[in-house]
Amino acid sequence: MSAARVTSEIGTLRTVLVHAPGAEVDRMVPAMMEQLLFDDILFGEHARAEHDAFTRVLAKLGIEVLDAQTLLEETLQIELARRWLLEPMLEVTSRRVTERLLEAPAADLANMLTHGVRVDPDNRWLESEELFEVPPLPNWCFQRDPQAIVGNQVIISAMATPARWREAVIAGTVFRFHPRLSTVPILLDPLAPQGDRPVHQGPRRANFEGGDLLVLSEDVIALGYSERTNKAGVLALARALSRLEGGPRWLEVLKLPDKRAFMHLDTVLTPINHDQCLVYSPVLDHSSSDAAQAFEIDLHTADLRPKEQPHFLDALRRRGIDYEPIPCGGQDKMMQQREQWTDGANALAVAPGTILLYDRNLETANELNNAGYRVVHSNDLLADKAAVSLEGSEKVCIQVPSHELSRARGGPHCLSHPLVRDDI
Repeated sequence: MSAARVTSEIGTLRTVLVHAPGAEVDRMVPAMMEQLLFDDILFGEHARAEHDAFTRVLAKLGIEVLDAQTLLEETLQIELARRWLLEPMLEVTSRRVTERLLEAPAADLANMLTHGVRVDPDNRWLESEELFEVPPLPNWCFQRDPQAIVGNQVIISAMATPARWREAVIAGTVFRFHPRLSTVPILLDPLAPQGDRPVHQGPRRANFEGGDLLVLSEDVIALGYSERTNKAGVLALARALSRLEGGPRWLEVLKLPDKRAFMHLDTVLTPINHDQCLVYSPVLDHSSSDAAQAFEIDLHTADLRPKEQPHFLDALRRRGIDYEPIPCGGQDKMMQQREQWTDGANALAVAPGTILLYDRNLETANELNNAGYRVVHSNDLLADKAAVSLEGSEKVCIQVPSHELSRARGGPHCLSHPLVRDDI
């Protein structure tokens, strides 16, 4: 099996990358929420239990589940990988912490890089912004964002906020050095030094994150132009994809409204079958104040300027992607807003027509049931009270626990990064 191959969002999932929320979520305090992009602090024990149910469902379906923390620990046993990862960090840490990082065994170093490094916990005079020498990474459970697999290559993200830069550096290190993933060609890594050209970190720096990139087919990529992926990021991705031999031809761009609720494309649209997608309807409704603008880039031409399109789904249809939109939250506009906020449009397809969805999005599940999906709760699947096969043609929605995880503002699609899917 190839180390990485993704040519759609719905091909049967064979290997997936996840990360269980660890001590990093237990170390957040309210004063850090805005900086760390959270709307609340989580109850870590319950978040871990929910994530465990999520990954056990994946394993139950026969999917190989890899945890990014384990891959990081194994990567840090390689001395060159340690130097590559630590070099940019050592410039901004104190001498005391630098020594701890350099001397730590691989497992301890991996924990320090993800859980964070506290300043003296017994110092009662510290302000909230002084608690950490190395801040924790509570967003790292959202493995969709630090990288994106396109075909058999990987794009390392350029995260939009300082709170998440280290995630992309970790992803770049793991894909460069881990024996399991080092054979995957890196198509683009904006944070990697390139000869004498410095990494540009100014206000015009390209930003893009994996949650904004959807691989719809071998020929079509959808990209969100959002609060996390800027204009320079769209152009950087277009240039990289245009250089990919045998790569996609069409980059379909959706410019999302500048709202916290729409941080990535996959918060408003995710494919769930050959001919269906879950969608937050107002972004595709021209009469709505939340309507998004559609653009198209032909990656096989020298002119990579986006050309405006009348309607996003019509643009996809012309390129062979014909989706029936299923509204998250059902038909009621109030429920659409509520369930989009709790990731009702953020489903993970594990095979064509078989998806994982947060169990709190009941109206979305009802709408899927009306569209012919059998709705199964993960508790019944894990207790062998219900059966689901990835090899059949039945349409199934598997509900997974979501009380704590949904408060972190990311659904099953955000929590997972497919490494290997079957072609369709």
